[in-house]
Amino acid sequence: MKKTIKKIQKLKSEGKKITALTAYDYPTAKFIDNAGIDIILVGDSAANVVLGYDSTTKISIDEMVMLTSAVGRGAKNALIVGDMPFLTYNISYEEALKNAGKFISAGADGVKIEGGNDYTIGLTKRLTQAGIPVMAHLGFTPQYINTIGGNLIQGKDFETIIKILDAAKKLEEVGAFSIVLEMVPKEGAEFISKNLTMPTIGIGAGNACDGQILVINDLIGKFDDFSPKFARKYFDSKNMIINAAKKYIEDVTSGNFPNDDESFSLKDEEIVKLENYKQN
Repeated sequence: MKKTIKKIQKLKSEGKKITALTAYDYPTAKFIDNAGIDIILVGDSAANVVLGYDSTTKISIDEMVMLTSAVGRGAKNALIVGDMPFLTYNISYEEALKNAGKFISAGADGVKIEGGNDYTIGLTKRLTQAGIPVMAHLGFTPQYINTIGGNLIQGKDFETIIKILDAAKKLEEVGAFSIVLEMVPKEGAEFISKNLTMPTIGIGAGNACDGQILVINDLIGKFDDFSPKFARKYFDSKNMIINAAKKYIEDVTSGNFPNDDESFSLKDEEIVKLENYKQN
């Protein structure tokens, strides 16, 4: 049964954990949807783990919409959220609405935007009024990495935790249906979660958040350029793929692939014709 915003929010009120993963293609979305995941985020992390960029700021709206469209065709039950990339929502409300609409048309049920400044809060309200659900994102916000100064833990003291909470409350008040808390100390994330009505989805923020999200490529060991401390690997795709490719190379070069069962054959009479054929 299709997950909706209200169903996701109800999980928090019932004290049930929310599960979320990223996906960027049709088969992966289909598989994790069949597994029962609650939320699929088409994350701008695709910039790194799919397209090989060195920063999430380099992925385009067209690339993100294409990936979202593929995920939308694969997932029929999970709530799909499209991650709005760098500078596709920061310039003006009008441009942000237009770009957010592209995600909805591609199959997303909502969009995610980073930050908790006055502009982002106002934009969240405007998008919500336009019928586009918004997942907020505070703590470490990768699109602001150049101003933050690196992959740094956020909310390391009382004052900054309160600032994050205040921003989260404002986002909640203007309509955000949930919020990602990234790289926030677990005690701070727990405090924030207890003081919000909307669900918190943690990534590197301890297990007291209302839900958790991981990048699927980290989960299955398909990306090894770097591995965050908080990413638990459940499967070793990298070595499985390498070993499968090595075995394939071995079988092709030895003539073992393809075998007769993997090939098509002519009827005997057609083979005889070929054997008796003489070029003029």
